[in-house]
Amino acid sequence: MHDFVALEAQGVVTAFVASTEFVDAAATQARALGYAEVPAVFVAHPIQDRTDAEMAALAEAAFAQILAAVTSAG
Repeated sequence: MHDFVALEAQGVVTAFVASTEFVDAAATQARALGYAEVPAVFVAHPIQDRTDAEMAALAEAAFAQILAAVTSAG
């Protein structure tokens, strides 16, 4: 979330991507950093034990949501 805030402060359009385990934590941290709403996409948890192919499938499945998040920001 700190990276999101730093990039947004520099004018870089971003979206926060994390696993579903972090939905509540992301919202809490965003509010603490002064963002009521952050463009966010959450993928299935866990991440750390996934194969490259599984990660590619998660990314492909989330791509449309990520694209929508960064193109509707502003």
